[in-house]
Parts: sequence; C-alpha cells; structure tokens
Amino acid sequence: MSLIPDSHLDLLDKPAFAHVATLMKDGSPQVTPVWIDREGDLVVINSAAGRVKDKNLRRDGRVAFSITDPSNPYRMLAVRGKVVEITTEGAEQHIDALAKKYMGVDSYPFRTPDEVRVRYVIKPTSVNVFG
Repeated sequence: MSLIPDSHLDLLDKPAFAHVATLMKDGSPQVTPVWIDREGDLVVINSAAGRVKDKNLRRDGRVAFSITDPSNPYRMLAVRGKVVEITTEGAEQHIDALAKKYMGVDSYPFRTPDEVRVRYVIKPTSVNVFG
C-alpha cells in the first residue's frame, strides 16, 4: 500500500518539479530541483554519476522531497524516504522519458559524452500532504 494518497499522486505524474534534499558528508542539507517519476509505490529520480546528489545518496540514502502543484501553490506533497536502489540499468531510457514528460522532447537534450546516468529508487517512509 502506498503512503502517498491517491489525492496527490497526480503531483508525481504531471511535470511538477520536486525539490530533493540529501545530506552532505558533514550532515548539512543540500537541495536540488529535479524531475521526478514514480513506479507503483516507489518514487524515481535521475541524475549523473559523480554529481553532489549522487555522492550524497550513495553515502547516505536518506532523502526528502517536496512538490508544489504548479496550478495551485497551496497544494503540495512532502515525502521523506530511503533510497532502495541505485542503478545505471534503464537510466538512459528513464531520462528520455522524463525529458518527454517535462519538455515534450523524445531525447534528453543536455547529455554530455562522458555522462553516466543513474536512477535512484526511493521508498517513502513519511508523507505529508496539504491542499
């Protein structure tokens, strides 16, 4: 059973940016706006290997994110969770699917030749909704 109520699942399905918080080595927070997706009860984000978010999530899988509804800023979803999978498998296809969702293009346009894409699968452990 999903912790995210049906009333707010649409925030994961529409092109609404999520602000993802990870923990730096010293324990301080680091926040990044990201494209976000879901697979059943799990939430999925994508990044490139070696970025700050990647290093943080590999070291400490605790994560939090919030999404505000673009059409109603008083409606939002806030989730805390744990990364349960970090993989490069399917990550290229996933970033292309996110580019389609957020930009309406078939292929992620900001790839660099040496970039390795990574998928992070998050299991929600705590959820708050408003609106």
